Amino acid sequence: MNQRRAAIWAWALYDWGNSAFATTVMAGFFPIVFKEYWCVGAAATQSTARLALANALASLAVMVLAPLLGAATDRSGRRRQAVLVTAATGAAATAGLALVPPGAWLSAAWLFALAMVGFCCSCAVYDALLVDVAQPDQMDRVSSLGYALGYLGGGLLFVANVAMVQWPAWFGLTDAQQALKAAFVSVACWWMLFTWPLLRWVRERPGDGRAWLRHTGAGWLRTWRDLRQSPAALSFLLAYWFYIDGVDTIIRMATDYGLSLGLDRNDLLLALVITQFVGFPAAVGFGRLGQALGARTGVFIGLGAYLAITAYGYFMDSARDFYLLAVAVGLVQGGVQSLSRSLYARLIPPGRAAEFFGCYNMLGKFAAVLGPLLIAAVGSVSGDSRLGLASVAMLFVVGGLLLTRVREPPPGTAT
Repeated sequence: MNQRRAAIWAWALYDWGNSAFATTVMAGFFPIVFKEYWCVGAAATQSTARLALANALASLAVMVLAPLLGAATDRSGRRRQAVLVTAATGAAATAGLALVPPGAWLSAAWLFALAMVGFCCSCAVYDALLVDVAQPDQMDRVSSLGYALGYLGGGLLFVANVAMVQWPAWFGLTDAQQALKAAFVSVACWWMLFTWPLLRWVRERPGDGRAWLRHTGAGWLRTWRDLRQSPAALSFLLAYWFYIDGVDTIIRMATDYGLSLGLDRNDLLLALVITQFVGFPAAVGFGRLGQALGARTGVFIGLGAYLAITAYGYFMDSARDFYLLAVAVGLVQGGVQSLSRSLYARLIPPGRAAEFFGCYNMLGKFAAVLGPLLIAAVGSVSGDSRLGLASVAMLFVVGGLLLTRVREPPPGTAT
């Protein structure tokens, strides 16, 4: 295996590793354990609001930190070290959830928020490494490979974690509660294990090591000033801000929504497993679709599917409906994410990848401040969780309309 091919697979394996957090913790177990164990006795709308607040606080922290981290790593050439530090922070906080006692929802929320910050900041720097491992004409395919491996790797550990909770004795565990704690620790270990190939095989352009320490808030402001001089990237970010809000909101709040409708948690966990394994081939397929029709067209197709998903979700009332939605989400979720990443990578100026991807991730997570709060607010005022989900549809509409203003560079080119 040559160096470039090894670097591509090593880069993509980080997605395999960190997706365990996105699947087992963020989308799977944490919303359930938070509602039933750490918020025991609280009303469903109250626990939903607390979960939304934890997501919002984490997103606000990422909004500040991601551009600073990106700019510093662009100048210092230390993106791999930044991935290690942020991933280790997220993994340690995830393992710490195993120590939180019942009813201690505030401690659980803070640890979850810290894990989210580590996860999102590591993704900001990891995404930027795409321009170091892939040629411009490879970006759609390589980006999709990362998401595809993420679905597969995260899905495999999630299946093991679900089995641990359902049949704890098989794993030498006493009960489901102990299995849940072991699941959080397993995610932390899995995450760090598959960070190693990136550190070993990925090479990046050198920078000024001293810049790691001397970058300040002035550089953060300069990033946004320079971004205004890249109108295509700026237009894309505005569109992305809206539509990725809807994508992230569905990822983070789907399980909580199902619980609010009275669905069994085992059905919800099985639906997440379905999403992961449908998402693996679908993400690869979207990569080929992006190469054939263009990344922007692929994103439009995904956004149209999400509009149908939110409409169907409003009328959902059974586990069968949730399974159908899981399949639909799996078909388009990774495609929208991977093609957005590769499209943006072709729109940004050379040598500024981590810095500009800091803004990319910042806006994505800042949007996720609004999405969960929108569901919580609409649900609390109306008393109907269905209306909260339906309100997400407007984010896909607005994002799609704004995306029509973005002109995609021809395949094989980069700005």
